[in-house]
Amino acid sequence: MARLPRLVVPNQPHHVIQRGNDRQLIFRETADYLFFLDRLREGGRQFKVAIHAYVLMPNHLHLLVTPSDEQGLSRMMQWIGRLYVPYFNHKYHRTGTLWQGRYRATVIDAERYLMLCSRYIELNPVRAGLAPSAGDYPWSSYQHHVGIKSDPVITDHSLYWSLGNTPFEREATYRGQIEQGLDEREVRQLSEATLKGWPLGSDQFKQALERQTQRRVRPSRRGRPIRSMPGEAL
Repeated sequence: MARLPRLVVPNQPHHVIQRGNDRQLIFRETADYLFFLDRLREGGRQFKVAIHAYVLMPNHLHLLVTPSDEQGLSRMMQWIGRLYVPYFNHKYHRTGTLWQGRYRATVIDAERYLMLCSRYIELNPVRAGLAPSAGDYPWSSYQHHVGIKSDPVITDHSLYWSLGNTPFEREATYRGQIEQGLDEREVRQLSEATLKGWPLGSDQFKQALERQTQRRVRPSRRGRPIRSMPGEAL
């Protein structure tokens, strides 16, 4: 069966996953993370994609973004790839593709899932055993959200601002939510929706998307669950 075109809905948040080819490393040194983050910041501004949360893992990455039009997200990801892949290949004397196919993305219902998705992204290093806590991993947006440092990559979503009337209140509330963690059902729900490309939200949210986009946004039958590889967080 032909694969449906990726669904991108302007002004709606999207969860994005990009993996390394054959799960190989896509970041090896501090300079690699910094180079990618600079391109991510530039790309978000150039293509009008607001970036609300991110984590760069050694062999994959997650983004929580809101594109302002239908083309901005794909153009940003392509633009970053055209700069980062040659940089990486030249530096490490390799050739060929770096990514495992095209990036995966799904539209999410902001009211129900945006803050949950942000926590899911920033807790990824903890689930993968790379850090004892979200604050111990340097390559995510967590430190921005809890006030440790300001991150120029990030554009705060209005739902983050609604966590409190002052920066201190917002940061404390968010830190408390992170400390609560996520249960396995929430992790599976977010990862499966993104890897399969189906929107994540209520039936009402999906019905509204179908009316807006004039296309099917739900699977016609239940597929097999997505399985993670040993030692890798979803």
